[in-house]
Amino acid sequence: MEAGIILSMAGGLGLFLYGMRVMSDGIEKVAGAKLRKILEMFTTNRFTGILVGFIFTALIQSSSACTAMVVSFVNAGLMTLYQAAGVIFGSNIGTTVTALLVSFKLEKFAPVILLTGVLLVMFCKNQKVTKVGEVIIGFGVLFVGLSTMSSAMGGLKESPFIMDMFASLKSPVLGILLGFVLTAIIQSSSVTVSIMVLMANQKLMGLDMCMYITLGCNIGACTTAVLASLTGKKDAKRAAMIHLLFNIFGTIIMYVILRLAMDWILEMFVSMAGDNPGRIVAYAHLFIKVFLVIVLTPFISGIVKLTYLIIPGDDKKVGYRDSFQLKYIGNKVVLNPATAVVEVIKEIDRMASLASENLNRAMNALITLDEEDIEEVYSVEENINFLNHAITDYLVKINQTTLPIEDAKMIGGLFHVVNDIERIGDHAENIADNAVKRREGNISISKDAQHELGEMLDMVNTIIRYSVDMFANGTIEHLQDIIQLENAVDEKERELQQNHVDRLTRNECTPAAGMLFSDIASGLERVSDHATNIAFSIYKSDNEETES
Repeated sequence: MEAGIILSMAGGLGLFLYGMRVMSDGIEKVAGAKLRKILEMFTTNRFTGILVGFIFTALIQSSSACTAMVVSFVNAGLMTLYQAAGVIFGSNIGTTVTALLVSFKLEKFAPVILLTGVLLVMFCKNQKVTKVGEVIIGFGVLFVGLSTMSSAMGGLKESPFIMDMFASLKSPVLGILLGFVLTAIIQSSSVTVSIMVLMANQKLMGLDMCMYITLGCNIGACTTAVLASLTGKKDAKRAAMIHLLFNIFGTIIMYVILRLAMDWILEMFVSMAGDNPGRIVAYAHLFIKVFLVIVLTPFISGIVKLTYLIIPGDDKKVGYRDSFQLKYIGNKVVLNPATAVVEVIKEIDRMASLASENLNRAMNALITLDEEDIEEVYSVEENINFLNHAITDYLVKINQTTLPIEDAKMIGGLFHVVNDIERIGDHAENIADNAVKRREGNISISKDAQHELGEMLDMVNTIIRYSVDMFANGTIEHLQDIIQLENAVDEKERELQQNHVDRLTRNECTPAAGMLFSDIASGLERVSDHATNIAFSIYKSDNEETES
């Protein structure tokens, strides 16, 4: 009989975990990009950060996911540690929402919730509505799992062995340790605390022990963020440490308070929740989190400074010119789909800066015939090729994950942007090849020709700058400028080719110099085309989304 009960509990837990995953993934797909922008915009001070962290976590039902996203933001340089601390504090309050919902026994509505979600998924063709349906299905499956676990737990009361085992669990320290281990394995404090709510409802465990286990759950919830930070920069590790320190300090404070005033605290929550042990646990979880945020918020600066003592030193800075290194993507232990595209855009922006600088270096080498510049062009081109392969591989990897809908629509455009930047790098290398030919063949370029190429290069540099800004920052401020410049570059290339023919006709340049000049003018025009592609690759994705 006990084996059957345990199997039922395992099945219910599986459904609960699966429902949480489907619901959380669905919310990130539907609103992940918008939630991410909110995180970026409204974390300028610790108080708005706390509010945003609370709302964000309450929506996605996972403080672990929220904190892992914050760690990724810090790693990419999009958020400071002080901003991250506020969001992390708020996420600790948001994670209490799941247990509160469980305490209100919504299992009886699970069939209706499931049916609603299934109807949306089956009969709606709009992608966003379908994803909302998946969220609702996840919510329904979650409560089916709860119902299954609750029924199984009711049978546990008939087992003397199980009841004796629970009765023997009296050590507060052992309870904290048990909560930590369970949550570290499950990777969700919401799930562990929800189980405590069910066990309290079935009177399988005393309210005092439920509270101690809940304290341990809070520390165990830090596991995901710690794993996400392992291969990140030191600030990313410090962000994860803020989460860990908050919960360690909070657990110590609450352990002392509970040991001194457990009876008074239980009486307070009984007066609030009445004869509903599960709701008492959920209210206690909420109260503890709010209380700790109020107590520890004045010490945010001190906690941040403490992380510098625990994790001392600075990272070796990776500049945009550093060879064969990824600055923003890195090798991740835990991939966060909600921030993956942001990191890719930062890395591509760095790659674009390399290609633009290399183009100008190559043009300078063409005129000066400086051997060091020519060698530097070839060296940087190898780095650009490395970034091309590394970023493309990462895009393939994240395209197989659960990306937010808006981000998923950008993936195709990002592949094209990487390719266009790599082609700009190739054109810089071609110009360096021409510089070598010019030096070896002792080919001279007239002052007029140099001046014309310089004018065309200035136009191309401008269109690259506008296009990369449009891509990296998502602005359309220079959209019309890009279109006009592209047409002007095309006209300039035709003008230069005609001037080249005229000089040949007047015997003012040699055929070898003419071929070299023509090749470079054509190359610069193609660079302009690739720059325009960079701007419009993302602009088209945004328009397609608007139209859909």
